[in-house]
Amino acid sequence: MTAHNLARLLTDRAASRPGLRLGTVDDQLRLDEALALAAGRARRLLDSGVRPGDRVALVAPTSTDYLLTWTACVLAGVPVALVNPTYPADLSDQMLGRLGPKLVLGQDDLAAARTSGTGDPADLPGVAADAFDTVSYMHTSGTTGLPKFCVQTGEYFLRLARAMSEALELTPDDRVLAPLPLFHINPMGYGMLGALYAGADALTVERFSARRFWPDVVEQGVTALVLHAPPVEILKRATTAEDAAGHRIRTMFYADGEFLARFSVPAAVSGYGSTEAAGVTHLKRWSATDTLPPDASRHGGPARADVEWRLDRAGLIQVREREPGALFGGYLTPDGVDPARDAEGWFDTGDFGRLDADGDLVFVERGSESIRVKGEFVPVPFVENHLAGIPGLTDFALWKRPGELVDEEVVLYAAADPLPYDDLVKAVSQLPSFMRPVTVAQIARVPRDAAAGKVQRRLLAEQEVIRWTDLV
Repeated sequence: MTAHNLARLLTDRAASRPGLRLGTVDDQLRLDEALALAAGRARRLLDSGVRPGDRVALVAPTSTDYLLTWTACVLAGVPVALVNPTYPADLSDQMLGRLGPKLVLGQDDLAAARTSGTGDPADLPGVAADAFDTVSYMHTSGTTGLPKFCVQTGEYFLRLARAMSEALELTPDDRVLAPLPLFHINPMGYGMLGALYAGADALTVERFSARRFWPDVVEQGVTALVLHAPPVEILKRATTAEDAAGHRIRTMFYADGEFLARFSVPAAVSGYGSTEAAGVTHLKRWSATDTLPPDASRHGGPARADVEWRLDRAGLIQVREREPGALFGGYLTPDGVDPARDAEGWFDTGDFGRLDADGDLVFVERGSESIRVKGEFVPVPFVENHLAGIPGLTDFALWKRPGELVDEEVVLYAAADPLPYDDLVKAVSQLPSFMRPVTVAQIARVPRDAAAGKVQRRLLAEQEVIRWTDLV
């Protein structure tokens, strides 16, 4: 690594490239100014009684002040959990109950990032932290239970940032845009930190907008993008080559042949990974002149040099770090950290894969019973618990069907007749939009495992539907 820890990476970049820009496209700061503000905020955190190593939670939407606050926690040596701000309060409360943070920072707390004065980052504990100290926590989707917090060390982020920076072939002349919520590994790890590792400008937006996307890209002189499936599909549907005229994009994450051709983007990177599996363990670079297969985004390509991998007999992907810090530190539990490895150090990703003609990894599907809507994983148990109190809805299960884009739509399968429609509509309206079932499939019975009574979700689509009832 070229930096001793994550805080040192930030301070080194501020010293070598003080004019580098950081923040949302509408609210950019020079990196040296941002570090000074973050240092002032870090000192205020420490003066308030938060000690290095204490956990802090950040539950807020993306903004420049969000980035400043996250950076302040890194400088203070305070591990910070990044929580989806759209989660209902009771789900967040359950998650935070397990986390046990010393302090929870919400949107109203972010303004303190610019009202706490400035400081010298070199005087703060994070700069002297061990590279294997925990820096941050990101949570899983919670498809089979309460979302779990994944332990991420400074070394984890440094290795991820280097891998993505090299795959995208970033240089200090680049301007990187990652217009996605920063509580995800994709925009934070791939985008912000990948850009900073290369000494490039690191930009985001408060909220993704197809209408504003290309004007922002052109006006800001963006040269590299970090996207994922939903915005790519939205941009293909909602924008044209004329909208993108004059852009300077030369490389991007998320390989899609139609997108590259339509918008004249010369190169893209695909990969495989997860928050647990090093952020990304496999990377493959494509040129627009290549013949990209329709599933190019699923082609992980070769593994990073610091990771080894294998497929078990069932085709499940397993990974193991060749060098310490390449994978996440484990899952945070009430009893400490569960490293989630077997005796030989292998982590079972729960994902299915196959080999391509070169012997490289191609991701097939999630092994877990997951539902993804608008880029967000739906916490299935939480939604089912929310609906469980509806009178007359006694035997039901949540599942999915293909949506209009690459994502899915939530379907409620219910053995209920009559259907408690009014109560159901009321309960569904209380959920965030991406968690809401769009329709009810009334069936004779919900298929369950005979031994444990567990719902067999993958059999739901095979059930004869007595009646479909739309909820939206």
